[in-house]
Amino acid sequence: MDDIEEKILKAVKPPQLMALATVTKEGKPWVRYVMGFGSEDFTLRVVTGLQSRKAAQIERNPEVHVICGASALESTDHYLQICARAEVTTAKKERDFCWNDNLKAYFSGPDDINYSIILIKPYRIEYWTMTDMTPQIWEAG
Repeated sequence: MDDIEEKILKAVKPPQLMALATVTKEGKPWVRYVMGFGSEDFTLRVVTGLQSRKAAQIERNPEVHVICGASALESTDHYLQICARAEVTTAKKERDFCWNDNLKAYFSGPDDINYSIILIKPYRIEYWTMTDMTPQIWEAG
């Protein structure tokens, strides 16, 4: 793993608030906050309802954009701009992997038929710092 990959992994792995942009059926951008976390291959996971607006938008158009890594302007030293393709899944493996007790407020359990996971698979990540306005870029190969 090279330096940029290590920086990206450190930035995406912890659970955090992210801005997720999808495309509406009219072709307009739609951005919302989501809680997500990343894995070793940079795939991001976000829990959602199977009948949610974002799930429907991703089914129609899998192109998404995510911004993450910054929680407060005064303490942020980096952030990520992520171009990706997303898919909505109800695979048991993913649902079990993402399940935690905080989700009980929204779903009856990991087998709830409305409980689904958005898998966000980046193909381009820009790693920005607050001191250098030229990003380091990672692209899937």
